[in-house]
Order: sequence, then structure tokens, then C-alpha cells
Amino acid sequence: MNVQKWVQKHNQHITYLTGALIVLGFLSKGLFHWELGYTATFIAATLVGFLPVLIHAWQALSVKVISIELLVSIAVIGALFIGEYNESAIVVFLFLFGSYLEQKTLQKTRNSIKTLTEMAPTKAWVYQENGQVQETDSDEVNAGDELLVKTGAQVPVDGVITSGHGYLNEASVTGESRVVDKSVGATVFAGTLLDNGTLRIKATRVGEDTTFGKIIELIEEAQDTKSHAEKFIDHFARYYTPAVLLLGIIVWGITQDIRLAITILVLGCPGALVIGAPVSNVAGIGNGAKRGVLIKGGEIMNTFSKVDTLVFDKTGTLTKGQTELVEMDAMPGQQRGLAYTAAIEKESDHPLGRAILAYAGAHAIEYSHLKVTQTKVVKGKGIRAVVENQTVLVGNRNLLTEAGVRLNQEQERKLTEMEEKGISTVLVAVDQQLALMLGIADTPRDGVKAALAALKAMGIKKMVMLTGDNVRTAQAISQQLGIDEVHAELLPEDKVGYVEKLKKAGHTVAFIGDGVNDSPSLAAAHIGIAMGSGTDVAVETSDIVLMKSRFTELVHAYGLTKKTVKNMKENIVIAIATVAFLLIGLIFGYIYMASGMFVHEVSILVVILNGMRLLSYHTKHAA
Repeated sequence: MNVQKWVQKHNQHITYLTGALIVLGFLSKGLFHWELGYTATFIAATLVGFLPVLIHAWQALSVKVISIELLVSIAVIGALFIGEYNESAIVVFLFLFGSYLEQKTLQKTRNSIKTLTEMAPTKAWVYQENGQVQETDSDEVNAGDELLVKTGAQVPVDGVITSGHGYLNEASVTGESRVVDKSVGATVFAGTLLDNGTLRIKATRVGEDTTFGKIIELIEEAQDTKSHAEKFIDHFARYYTPAVLLLGIIVWGITQDIRLAITILVLGCPGALVIGAPVSNVAGIGNGAKRGVLIKGGEIMNTFSKVDTLVFDKTGTLTKGQTELVEMDAMPGQQRGLAYTAAIEKESDHPLGRAILAYAGAHAIEYSHLKVTQTKVVKGKGIRAVVENQTVLVGNRNLLTEAGVRLNQEQERKLTEMEEKGISTVLVAVDQQLALMLGIADTPRDGVKAALAALKAMGIKKMVMLTGDNVRTAQAISQQLGIDEVHAELLPEDKVGYVEKLKKAGHTVAFIGDGVNDSPSLAAAHIGIAMGSGTDVAVETSDIVLMKSRFTELVHAYGLTKKTVKNMKENIVIAIATVAFLLIGLIFGYIYMASGMFVHEVSILVVILNGMRLLSYHTKHAA
């Protein structure tokens, strides 16, 4: 092992040893009045602590970068040269201790990533050609392999259940804590836990291609992506550090005061400026990951904080994307109507039919024993069938009108009310008499209205819905939720065109969607936000992913980005104010090398602690 690797491995121990030698030096002089011991321990502390600083300075210089470590190295050598051994030792220790704090902070902010990584499955049971199962590393599983997953085990890959039944805890992927009942044909995700049951699955995606693997990759890439503030600081430091070095040389040349020149080098180290923005960025992204919001980088954080216009897809984004029976008006003496309807619809795959069956199942309505015959689908109108020797019609107004079933004035009024709300209606007639009026709709997601109100309170000026659905339904949903502007019956390219129009008008636009047809709009907007339950294409195209597909996550994401950008600016102000304070103190003679370095390291600690506040940030509106 070479010196560089050894120093890197024992950097923490070197810091401790340097500090211990400084304490021993002060004790030698203060308690025992031993000047030689005092001098010797401070020289030893300088030499021990100086090694990692010098190595980093040399590495940077070898790639033609004048680093902070180079400034400190020159200052330490100068202090040794003029016999200020206590100054050199304290400067080295404080610099090492500041670096130690930085590393600890970044490590803490990345804990959410570490936790996710540790949750990644490592083993899999794979079926062999002879029908036996063999344990292997999950990395060695190939797409198409058949795997066995037992109770209590992790699902090692994304796949489809080919046999078996079980209850899965999918919190690691969706954030949803309740277990999900899955059987043959259902999709399972790597990293989820089989709470109960036994499954045989066919691998569809393995390794880093799994949903779980992509989540980890997205967060890791995001935390390594620099924000606008970080890029500015990197550019600034590239010129600032050489300028400080040149200033020190000029001061020495004019005043011939080596102590003053060395002090300028020490005080000019832009440590707090360099660490402030990255700590805020990493902490903000870590906070989001912990709460189900994947923000793909610091630049996205900065842009989203400036968004003033939110554009939403409707189906699957503002709404649940699945129809529900929301209204039912039964005529007197027609209590059996819903059972008859469910019996007919059990053979249908129509979305409205599925909603009726779901309602019947949830309310324990018995219909499986009912005998259905002479079923006939009337295209665009509904179904005609015979149930228990009674003729039943299930469909729209036209189906009943053609069959001679008439609605009275009150029934017409109720039907019109439903339609005006944007609700799809299903009429049921039994033996030429209207039995049921059913209202079926794709209902808004839970908490959407409150979340949108919160976003407006936080600074969003305009909310727009773009949908391929009909105008009446779109307007009904928008009125329910408080959407400012609605455009319906649009094709995917129409949505993109509208996003571009908003951008040209000077708006900073975020588009929120979930489907393949939303991907062009997600890419066109300044910020694309995908629901985690959406398609892979939408998730890949987007800048932010809401893993639980909840609007409380959108509120938290918007508040978090604003808070993170503000935190970065605070850290930059703290760093610049510290440098100004130190230079003023140097001019007026109340700041010296060791005290200046102490203030410098305190400023680093302050920006670190300020950045770490983001780890516990939680938007009150998203509670």
C-alpha cells in the first residue's frame, strides 16, 4: 500500500493524533513550563497533520489546479519558516477537522441512499432444467429465468408471477406500507418482500434494469449532479484561489511582512463557499428520496423552485385513472336491478362494467347465482340480456329509447344533472321499466384539491389541465379541483404545442403526467414530473418522480426545492460575510493566523449545520 492510500485510509486517525499533540503541547507549557516539549509537540503536530494536506495539494497541482490545500500548504511552510510552530499546528488541525466534518455531513446526507442500497436483494433461487432450485447471486439471474420466492424472502428481480399466490410488501418501491395481494399474471418488483405465500416468477428485468435498481441509480446520479450555484462557485473558485495566492505574494513583496502574507493565504481559503452549496444540494435530494420524491439533480432543484405554472394531464394524474360508481338512483320496487346488472357485466371488459362489478363486490351484492341468457351487445349503446326470465337492458339513453322505454320528467332532470357533472351514465331497465340510473366517473385522487390550493399559496400562479377526454368531463373535474384553465380533446402533439406556447409567453412550466402519451410534454416542459405508478417512459423522461403518486409529494417537492435554493443562498452569504469579516479584522489588527483559521473553520461548521437542517425539512401543507 503506497503512502497516499495509507493516508487516505487513516485520515481520521491523523486528525485525532494532530489534535492530541496540540493538547499535549499546551499542557507541556501550561502545567510543566517545558518550552522544549511545547515546541517539539507543535512541530510534531504540524508534520503529522501536514502530510494529507500536502498530498491533496500536490494531486491538484499535478492537474494544473490551484487548490485550497495549496494555500494552506504554503501558509504552513511559511509559519514553520518564521518559527510560529503553534500557528502552523493549529492551522493544520483546524483544516483537517473541517474536512472531517464535511465528510461526516455528506455521509449523513447520503444515508437514505445507503439504506436503499443495503435493501437491494443479493440472493435468488433459480429453477434448473431438472426442475430443482439452486441458490445463486441475484446479479447472475438472466431475463427469462424462472425463480422461486418463499415467504419472508425478497423478490430478487422484476418479473411476472407464473404460479402461486402471495401478499407483497412493496414499500421499498412504491412507499405504500400495506401489503398487496398478487397472483398469476401480476407484476412483482425487485426489493419487495413476500409477506406470505409462495411464488414462481419469470424474470423480466434484472440487475440495474429493475425498478428498484433504477430508483437507486436515479438518486445517486442526482446527488452527483451540480446545481447552478455549485457550477458558479466552482468557476469562481478556479480564479479566486490563484488570486488569493497572487495577493499574498504582492503583499509580501510590498511590505516584506511574511507573517501578513501567510495570514492572507490562511484567511483567503474559500472553504465555506466551496462546501456550502453541495451540502445543501445533497441534503435536499436526500430529504426528497426519504419522502418518496426523486429529484434528478441540483439544476432541476433550482429550476423547479422558479416554476410559476403547473400543467396537468387528467386521467391517471389528477384522477385515479380508474372508473368508480359514484351515484346510484334506484326506482321503487327495483332493488334487484343492481344484481341483474352485475350478472350481465361479469362477462364484459368495459370500464363502466368493471366499475359496477367493483361496487357490487364491495357491497356484498350476490349475483353469481343469477342465470343470464340471450346476451346481445348493441354496439355503442349497451347490452340486452335475459336474467331469470326477465328482459334487462344496460346501456345509454339511446338503447332504452329504441326499446320503447321512456323516462319521466323527474328522471330526465336527474339524468341531465349527472351529465352536467361530467359523469358517465348507465341506465338499467327491467321488463320495459327503468330500474336504475348509475353514475360512473374517474374520480380525483385523494387530497388533490387541498394540494393544489397549497401549491397556489406557495407561489404557483397558474394551473392548466390538458386532456384527451371530452370537454364536459374535463370541465367538471377542473371545477371540482379549482383548475384555472382547461383544454380538452387534445392529441399528445397538441399538449406539447400548448406547453411550448406557455414557455414562449415567459412562464416557467412544470408538466405532471403518467402515461406514454405524456412523455413528449414531460420532455418539452422546463420540468417534467412523473407519477411513480406511471409508465417507464414517463419516469425516464421526467426530471422529478413522485414515487407514491400522491399530490402531497408534489407539494413537498415544490416546498423542498424552494427551501434548498434559499439554503444555498444563505450558505453563500455566510461564506462571503466570513471572508469580509476576516479581511477587515486583518486590516484593523484584531485577527491573526490561528484565530482567523478558527473563524474560517467555524464558518464551515455553520454552513454544514445550516445545510443539514434540510434533512428534517417537511412541508406543512404536505402533512
